[in-house]
Amino acid sequence: MAYDPSRRLLIYAEGSFGRGRSKTAEGVIRYGRNPIVGVVDSTRSEPDVAAVLGDGVGNGVPFFDSLEAALPSRPQALLLGIAPPGGQLPAEWRDVIVRSLRAGLQLINGLHMELARDPEMAEAARAGGTAIWDVREPVGEFPIGNGRVVELPAQVVLAVGTDCAIGKMTVMLEVEKVALARGRKAKFLATGQTGIMITGFGVPLDRVIGDFMAGAIEQLICDHAADSDLLLVEGQGSLMHPGFSGVTLSLLHGTAPSHMVLCHDPSRSHVRDSSVRIPPLADVVRLHEQMAGYLRPAKVVAVALNTSAMSESQARAAVEAARENTGLPATDAVRFGAAPLFEAIDAAWVSRRAS
Repeated sequence: MAYDPSRRLLIYAEGSFGRGRSKTAEGVIRYGRNPIVGVVDSTRSEPDVAAVLGDGVGNGVPFFDSLEAALPSRPQALLLGIAPPGGQLPAEWRDVIVRSLRAGLQLINGLHMELARDPEMAEAARAGGTAIWDVREPVGEFPIGNGRVVELPAQVVLAVGTDCAIGKMTVMLEVEKVALARGRKAKFLATGQTGIMITGFGVPLDRVIGDFMAGAIEQLICDHAADSDLLLVEGQGSLMHPGFSGVTLSLLHGTAPSHMVLCHDPSRSHVRDSSVRIPPLADVVRLHEQMAGYLRPAKVVAVALNTSAMSESQARAAVEAARENTGLPATDAVRFGAAPLFEAIDAAWVSRRAS
């Protein structure tokens, strides 16, 4: 099933929307090109999605309490809007998905489970004359990484982070908007399911066999370097996460970044779902520069905060604290704009080319 930006989407996020587990739904609503007919979440009583997300995002996009209530809005596809740890399908969602397929809706699945290979799902798709897109299913063959990115003329910027699910994709998409507006030939490169749903291309890196992870992202960068002078790579995981550090290290080696942006949620003291304490930001900066430097010296040039859990005054104080702790430009790209991040990236590139 090919990506189609005109496809009318119904997002299924029952019991989850805006509660820390619906980043796929929120990312597609905020940045995707597809028209959204609504979100299924019977636990939401707000008038529309904007009342949950704020910033006018999702204005007029309604909540529905069931699949059947949403069908009169003529959706063409059901998009599964959660990204739970482990990527497994909630058991209580199965019947709803089968009904949607039988009703003729295409299925866009970003979970680790390959639903196209599920006999019940496949039969329902056949009965409904429709298709299933398992977004995390890698397409094609990938090489073993060998550091080819170092030789490219483009600036390669990788989003790294103190934790998972803190907005690395969001930061790179916000920087892309500013970069394009200011004349850079910038391109966002997706490495996860939500980014691929938004752009229609990328590599679902956490489903690539370990030996080929670095090579897969290296190939993605090489494929897009000819028509771009700024490649903004979506980060994954965290070097400090006991479960997801492997994909992060593969990204560091595969991208061989020229520069990095450090993403952080200042409301978190520990890595999510673990007992690992998040170190001071200055220490995290040094860690990433040391790890990236084995292939190419790369500096963290700015800090991007996710202050969505904070008040306005708390957010501004957190931004100032990040500046003081690291000596780097800092901002919340959604709340205060991504201009400081782009300006740091651009200035670093000008400086490197002049040296």
